[in-house]
Amino acid sequence: MADNRTASHVKHIGVLTSGGDAPGMNAAIRAVVRTAYYHKLTISGIFEGFDGLINDEVKPLGVRDVSNIIQRGGTILRSARSKAFRTTEGRQAAKETMERHGMDALVVIGGDGSFKGASIFSSEHGIPTMGITGTIDNDLGGTDTTIGFDTATNTAMEMVDRIRDTASSHDRLFFVEVMGRTTGAIAVHCGIAAGAEFVMVPEKKQGINELIGVLECAAKSKSSVIVIVAEGDEEGGAYEVARKVKERFKHYDTRVSVLGHVQRGGRPSVADRLLASQSGVAAVEGLIQGRKNAMAGIVNGKIVLTPFEQVIGLKKTVDDDLLRILSILAI
Repeated sequence: MADNRTASHVKHIGVLTSGGDAPGMNAAIRAVVRTAYYHKLTISGIFEGFDGLINDEVKPLGVRDVSNIIQRGGTILRSARSKAFRTTEGRQAAKETMERHGMDALVVIGGDGSFKGASIFSSEHGIPTMGITGTIDNDLGGTDTTIGFDTATNTAMEMVDRIRDTASSHDRLFFVEVMGRTTGAIAVHCGIAAGAEFVMVPEKKQGINELIGVLECAAKSKSSVIVIVAEGDEEGGAYEVARKVKERFKHYDTRVSVLGHVQRGGRPSVADRLLASQSGVAAVEGLIQGRKNAMAGIVNGKIVLTPFEQVIGLKKTVDDDLLRILSILAI
C-alpha cells in the first residue's frame, strides 16, 4: 500500500477542529502549533471547523497563543459540523481561503466524518492533509484509542460511582445513559470499571428479556443494580429501557440518569494529553516528510500514520470479550 509520500514543500499549515468536541483537542492544537514553529513553518488557526475555512475565519497562531490550554477541555478554535463543506461550491470557497492566506497544508482534528471531508477536499484540490483523532466515541479504525475517550470514560465512571452510592442507600435500580449513538465503547469500559450489572450497546442485540434475567438474579442478593445504556442501543435510550423493565418489575424503585454532554467536558486526562501531544507532532512532521492524506493514531503503543482510505468508514466495534468479562464480574 502506497504511503502517499511526495517531496514536501509545506510552508504554511492550517489547523482546525471539526465535529463534536473532545477533551484533549486543545492539547493537539498546542502540539501542532509548537511543532510547526519548531520546524520554522507558519501556522494559522481556522475557527468553527470547515465552516471557518469557507467563511475565512482564519487567524495566525503564535507559540504564546497556545500557552495554558493543554489542561482545558473543549477547543479554543471552536468546532462545528459543516453542511456547506459537503458541497463542491463550499470546498471551492475553502480552497480560495487557503490560497488567500498562503496555507498549503491542513491538519484536521476530528472523527470519521471530518476525515471523509478532508480526504475529498484534498483529492479535489491537491492540498496535503493530515488527520488527528478527536472523538470521545473511540470508534475509529487505524488507532487503538482516540483523543477524548479516556477522559470521557473516566467522567462517566465517576458519575456512576456516585450514583451507586445513592442506589445502595435506597435499594434502587438505576439506568444510566452514556454517549454512544453507534458505538458502545464508553458504556462497556465504564460498565466494567464501575461494576455495573448490565450494559446495553448498539453493536450487540441484547433484548429486554436478557436484561430481565440478569435483574431477577441480582434481586436475590443485591441491594442496588446499575444498568448502563449507550444512547444508540436498539431498545431505545435509558428512559425507554427503564419503562419496559418497569412493566415487568413493578416493585423496583427505578431511576434514570442521562449523563449527556458532561462527558465531553472537563480537564483531559494524562492519557489524552499525551496522545494529543504525540499525534500533533506526528501530523506536522509527517507533512514535512511528504506524507499526506493520513491519520495520526496509536497502535500497540506507537504513533503511526494510516492512510485515510484505510480509516474512513472502518468503524471499530465493541470487543465481545469485554462484554463476557463484564458478565463474569457482575455476578
